[in-house]
Amino acid sequence: MKEERQAPTGKGRPVAMKIAQAKTTPIAEIEVVGEDRRLTHIGEFDRVLGGGVIPGSVILIGGDPGIGKTTLLLQALPRLASKDESVLYVSGEESPRQIKMRGQRLGIEHPNLLILAETSLEQILKAAQEIQPAAVVIDSIQTVYTEQITSAPGSISQVQEVAGQLMWYAKRSSVPVFIIGHVTKEGAIAGPRLLEHIVDTVLYFEGDKGHSFRILRAVKNRFGSTNEIGVFEMKDSGLEEVSNPSELFLAERSQRTTGSVVVSSLEGSRPILVELQALVSSTSYAMPKRMANGVEQNRVSLLLAVMEKRLGMHLSGQDVYVNVVGGMHIDEPAIDLGIVAAVTSSLREVPIEPGLLVLGEVGLGGEVRAISQAEMRIREAAKMGFKRCLLPERNLAKLEPIDGIELIGIKEVGEALDVVLA
Repeated sequence: MKEERQAPTGKGRPVAMKIAQAKTTPIAEIEVVGEDRRLTHIGEFDRVLGGGVIPGSVILIGGDPGIGKTTLLLQALPRLASKDESVLYVSGEESPRQIKMRGQRLGIEHPNLLILAETSLEQILKAAQEIQPAAVVIDSIQTVYTEQITSAPGSISQVQEVAGQLMWYAKRSSVPVFIIGHVTKEGAIAGPRLLEHIVDTVLYFEGDKGHSFRILRAVKNRFGSTNEIGVFEMKDSGLEEVSNPSELFLAERSQRTTGSVVVSSLEGSRPILVELQALVSSTSYAMPKRMANGVEQNRVSLLLAVMEKRLGMHLSGQDVYVNVVGGMHIDEPAIDLGIVAAVTSSLREVPIEPGLLVLGEVGLGGEVRAISQAEMRIREAAKMGFKRCLLPERNLAKLEPIDGIELIGIKEVGEALDVVLA
């Protein structure tokens, strides 16, 4: 006797569906066609996507409310349309009239940009199948629900099911789908990483509301690098791409301020120069404060311990504040030496030479270790007018002279401070 099992069902929704006979194909017989990427012609956006939009891909864009997610996609979506192809913008949060007003402010009047105010996934997919658009935007996934599940929109089960069906639609139709997701208090999109394993690409919009620029960062990309960033500036007319981020981040730098140093962060395929500041002051507390903005606080604490142990500096009675100017977040050891230099400069009240770039990872023994892509970082500094660069000796040994900039190799933190504070 052969046992047959009935798939359990939820309220109006089958948990399992019948699966057709799958056909296997030897990998050697699969034809690979060159990537048919579609450009948004927003250079920074295309860079983060890996060179453009792949047909059938599902792209999740997350960030804090008001950071610019809707603005970016409203600017990009009409550029994917053509004379014969429309694009579909689905909003569950704003009315068509509100979107029209926003579009007027951004100068968007494309006749093939279609607006749909709808929250039912079934109605959205029905409209998409009838229109056959070149691209679809869902704003936002927390407002969309499927009738197959009885829970409220935005719940874990709704978000996962909606994302899964949008993925199915994208793959079947070869239509790229952009999903806007709001970030929770924990910093995850729609909960604890509910969607990142489902979609093809995950982009996060970062930025400080006190600054005009925004950073679009790829944290997952099946079709490109996961380290790329795009830099934009928010203006009244919308987001404008910044082709030279280093110039933007250094524009307001004071020339002779103590505790200020320029470091280089490698973001994807390009280096970006940023100003790093430190402030050291006598504490009025039993436990001195250690605060870091834009860098990992544990890394700062580690470097302060190295300074006390290896350099004999007395920081136990000092409050120490470290900040990356402009709201950039840097998570790489190449800025270690810059942090040490900035803290020492503030402690001793000796300004650092404005035309000096400081590079190097600092080990627990006080040694300065080699970093990656040193030449690329130095060439960016030379292009920006920097005259000297402090770098690990091991990196220096592998480099040819670079026009316009003097290279100074060091082995220990103490040697570096002798140069920096000379």
